[in-house]
Amino acid sequence: MIPFLHLKKINEPYEKTFQEKLKSVLENGWYILGKEVETFEKAFAEYNQTKYCIGVGNGFDALVLIFKGYIELGKLKKGDEVIVPANTYIASILAILQADLVPILVEPKLETYNINPDLIQEKITPKTKAILAVHLYGQLAEMDKINEIADRNNLIIVEDSAQSHGAISNLKSASAHSFYPGKNLGCLGDGGAITTNDSELAKVLFALRNYGSEQKYYNEYIGVNSRLDELQAGFLNLKLPNLNSDNNKRRAIAKRYLSEIKNDKIILPLWDFSDNHVFHLFVIRNENRDDLQHYLAQNNIQTVIHYPIPPHKQKAFSAWNNLSFPITEKIHNEVLSLPISPVLTETEIDFIIEILNKY
Repeated sequence: MIPFLHLKKINEPYEKTFQEKLKSVLENGWYILGKEVETFEKAFAEYNQTKYCIGVGNGFDALVLIFKGYIELGKLKKGDEVIVPANTYIASILAILQADLVPILVEPKLETYNINPDLIQEKITPKTKAILAVHLYGQLAEMDKINEIADRNNLIIVEDSAQSHGAISNLKSASAHSFYPGKNLGCLGDGGAITTNDSELAKVLFALRNYGSEQKYYNEYIGVNSRLDELQAGFLNLKLPNLNSDNNKRRAIAKRYLSEIKNDKIILPLWDFSDNHVFHLFVIRNENRDDLQHYLAQNNIQTVIHYPIPPHKQKAFSAWNNLSFPITEKIHNEVLSLPISPVLTETEIDFIIEILNKY
């Protein structure tokens, strides 16, 4: 079986250095917000060409804290509307709700799976105060157009970069990152970060993640406990230097898939071959997706559906269940993610292409 994602194989080259890092953290005796977190925050800020990086517990918390940070600064208030793509992973929408804001769903483009900028303006009301741009599957949303809309309407832009490490945008406000183990830059547990150039926002976020406290036992804000773990930061420090080369391996596989999969039944993703895509996922579409997935499984190729049920059809959002988002629904009914990772072998890629072309 060719696994969808072979995490053990991805992390094997680091096993010795992981153990050394564990020993170092143990011997140092500082387990929360120590040197490893500080080192990673500095390195990840530099990598993203931003002034600040705030390490937090996970990617979901990163989004929630950005919104809460803007509320503390008076730039957002509870009940404000936030534009968000209708086909995003549910965490994006949950984060808006967790901050007591109101998500407004907008259809994506069928070709890129990212929010359609041409449909944003019609959803803007006097209550709209922000756009959450999700870089789904590793491909940057159309930020030039989104920035222009935001500037014209005086809106804040927040970026959900949970799947797009290495696809660097010209950051306007703040970006949320996830280091869940399966991400392009993954740790061995949960982890997340916020990047920003806004010193005022960064100051609030450093406090909010730590009980709202800048100085121990003195609490300026109603904060939370969401701190990037010292040991996970240590693991990330070992993996970050290889992120660009790992992303380039993913792009090389994507180029092979795009040029060598030749089957009219399979719709391939749109990519302009620029660095705007890091292929966290390689997502194809087929009208008989379940049949295709079964066929691939029979041929020992594991695939995953990202995602089978759109947010507005989830039981958790029963008030939305009667809403109609036909493009989103089509995407969720047809998408299938192929194996793609830095450890996929040429033989495995050859086999996947061959089997897909025979379908």
